[in-house]
Amino acid sequence: MIDLRDITLNYPGPQGPVTALAGITLRVAPREIFGIIGRSGAGKSSLVRVINLLNRPCSGQVLVDGRDMTRLSEAELRAARRDIGMVFQHFNLLSSRTVYGNVALPLELSGMDKAAIRARVQPLLELVGLAELAERYPAQISGGQKQRVGIARALASQPKVLLSDEATSALDPETTRSILDLLRRVNRELGVTVVLITHQMQVIKQIAERVAVIDAGQIAEMGSVLQLFTHPREAITRSLIDEIVPQTLPETVLARVHALSQNLPAGQTGKLLRLSYAGEQAYEPILAHLIRELGLDVSILHGQIDEIQEQAFGSLALYVSGAATDLARAGDFLHARGVLAHVDAVQAGEAAHV
Repeated sequence: MIDLRDITLNYPGPQGPVTALAGITLRVAPREIFGIIGRSGAGKSSLVRVINLLNRPCSGQVLVDGRDMTRLSEAELRAARRDIGMVFQHFNLLSSRTVYGNVALPLELSGMDKAAIRARVQPLLELVGLAELAERYPAQISGGQKQRVGIARALASQPKVLLSDEATSALDPETTRSILDLLRRVNRELGVTVVLITHQMQVIKQIAERVAVIDAGQIAEMGSVLQLFTHPREAITRSLIDEIVPQTLPETVLARVHALSQNLPAGQTGKLLRLSYAGEQAYEPILAHLIRELGLDVSILHGQIDEIQEQAFGSLALYVSGAATDLARAGDFLHARGVLAHVDAVQAGEAAHV
């Protein structure tokens, strides 16, 4: 559905051109919910606005539904943009128009007659849960309701693609969840491809199927959301995931590891294991196997289990001690069961580290 090929975008700056995007290449499949995440200034908003050519790239190709957007005439581009709806962070509603009037506006501008507009707008208001508020003005509704108006307006032209540029960043957590649930419903019921820009990994976790991590105008890492949560490769990805799955153990846990390492029996070795697992591995009795089959002592230090895309994933920090030969077998044992293990060795009397 969306194919960006070697996109470069520069902005003029006081000291010369500033590179916002440098060689971006990615593909979004039809009916997919694709997330783009990065810190402020990383280039994510510049990137999403390339898709509908609100930002025209300096080089590269932008293909949407098979059409090269960069080669279209102005008239052709205006027509093509009707297939690409956009939802903004700050709603961009007209205060002088009602909820109904805001949703109807793009249809009025396209010349559609009133009966056809009503036939299009009324079902959209039902979809976003605002049918009873149709005659209210933006000042009379909440932030979450304003964003629902924005979504309905973006869907009025029956687009194939919906771009969401930080659409939930100004909303509280509960309202954010409801808006993301609505976007998922739009994707599933209307078959609309959704591209979601955010700086919050919690948003990506809740709704996206695949995600691209952008940093300094380049794609740092890209893959399924589950893959990035369980096997992050880049430092920027790990830092973003840290808000969901902490990558650094609390000081109290590290102090506990230090205490355990100081009291190891002679001849025994201790290891601090950081486990990552997903899917069916989350339900396997891994710890019971370590204790029963390898004869290891296991202390649970820290961990959590959650769900992404209806699959369980989790992380667990363990302090495992026993004979060196048995500990050496633990890595192979875990790997054979699809569990990723990061190991820090702790000999008796040594301080623990992560």
